[in-house]
Amino acid sequence: MLTLFLKLAFANASSLDAIVWGFLQKMFGYIWTYLYTSVLRYWLKWFIRQATGKCELQRICSGYKAGATRTTKAEYSLRSSKNRVLRGALETNKDHLEHCVDQITKVKNVKPQKDPLFKESLHTCLLQITGNSSLYISVEDLRKEVFNPENQEHEAMLLKLWDLLMPAVKLDARITKQWGDIGFQGDDPKTDFRGMGMLGLINLVFFSENYTEEARQVLSHANHPKLGYSYAIVGINLTEMAYSLLKSGALKPHFYNTVPDTPELRHFHQLYCYLAYEFDKFWVAEEPESIMLFNQYREKFHTIVKTQLQDPDVSLTMTVCSNN
Repeated sequence: MLTLFLKLAFANASSLDAIVWGFLQKMFGYIWTYLYTSVLRYWLKWFIRQATGKCELQRICSGYKAGATRTTKAEYSLRSSKNRVLRGALETNKDHLEHCVDQITKVKNVKPQKDPLFKESLHTCLLQITGNSSLYISVEDLRKEVFNPENQEHEAMLLKLWDLLMPAVKLDARITKQWGDIGFQGDDPKTDFRGMGMLGLINLVFFSENYTEEARQVLSHANHPKLGYSYAIVGINLTEMAYSLLKSGALKPHFYNTVPDTPELRHFHQLYCYLAYEFDKFWVAEEPESIMLFNQYREKFHTIVKTQLQDPDVSLTMTVCSNN
């Protein structure tokens, strides 16, 4: 009613009035959010519990199938709770989740005999929620790990990437212009990993190893005389995209729908494979006039992915046959 009144009052507003109207809208939004979270939500939950005999977490766990909708709602419920035990569940490690579920069951006075599936459902939600946080830490560690040419494992992985993509061609030397054939900028790829560290290289190798045929197909498109792009550099750029989506929390619906328990590094690498494969299809279909327009098309693709991630049923998985 207040919003409708303000709209009518400012129906013929000047530009200054419009600014005031915008300010009032924001203030009203802040006030409503504060009232709802601090007062109204508590009493609404209390009223519904009295009517149904179930707490909010019970209603979520029994009212939704496993996946993003259920886990997202459970996460919001726990985060919004004023109870320390419920909020603390979001930071519990995997080994203590069962005890945490028992504590929540006791605090919320849930009777297992009346709701036998509650503990199992809540445990699954917590595996996904806390697992997502652990996954970010693991990904961040790889991103911070600098590629070191003196590290034999790093060097072996780089050479493996070449062998997977160019099996019929041998490198003339470790430092050579041949690296440009798979999309690196200079004679020594180590300089291209500065932004994403080992994460960028591991993603490239994972795609090439698990989807070898598709990776070589993408490389052939990247080497097209008119529509080509730098395969490795774009791959590292897409790693940055995947990383930023994970960091912002945008990937939660995808992982909650595709991983039934704890998301791990391999699930992140699989997500990268999806981005690499789909970006190539997007680039070829768009037929950009020049590689100089890469940033423009990259942002367009980024927007498409973010829009997909807003669907509660999203699942960004490759539909091709894997080698393994």
